[in-house]
Formats: sequence, C-alpha cells, structure tokens
Amino acid sequence: MFYLYSFTLLFGGLSVINFIFSYQSKHIDAHIWSTLKFQLLMLPLFLIANMCIGYGVRFGYKSTANLGYVLVAAKCLEILISLIMGYLFLKEIPNWKTWVGLGIIVFGIVIMKQK
Repeated sequence: MFYLYSFTLLFGGLSVINFIFSYQSKHIDAHIWSTLKFQLLMLPLFLIANMCIGYGVRFGYKSTANLGYVLVAAKCLEILISLIMGYLFLKEIPNWKTWVGLGIIVFGIVIMKQK
C-alpha cells in the first residue's frame, strides 16, 4: 500500500512543480517583476508540492528500505512528467533518442533493484 501512496504523492507533487514552471515559461513575461510576482503567488502551491514529494519519498523508503531506489524512481517519474508537460504546453514530441534514454534509465532501475 505504501507503493501506491508514494507513487500518488510523488506524481502529484512533481506534476504541480513541473506545471508551474511550464506555465511560467510559456505565459509569464520574462521581466523580473512579473516573474517575481508569479513566483510569490505560487508559494502555497510549492509548499503543498514539496510536502507531497517529501511524504512520497518517505512512504517509498518505508516500502523499499532503499532510499537510492526511491530517489532514482522519482527522478524517472519526473522525466516522464516533464515530457508530458512539454507536449501539453509546447507541443513537443519526444524523438527516438529520448525514448532510448528513458529505456536506459528504466533498465538501470531494474538492475539496481535486483539482489
């Protein structure tokens, strides 16, 4: 059950953070004051997202007893979320090199998880 909690919290927190930065890069003017105003308005969402990520890592560690595995899996999840946000905001479609890189990461996670 901790796997489900960990995945849900990590996916939610990382999605919020990537959504905020994707939105900022597409819709917020690059001038310092508009960026600062946007970032200050997003502080409550960053707090919630960081809490979700923190508890997601904690529950992942409880379920696997291997912090390195949890952090690498969270990074892989963040890469997938970044690809989704790139498609949603910028209509970027990953090429074959991106999928090969993700495959190498997943292969490394599988090897790391083996005893």
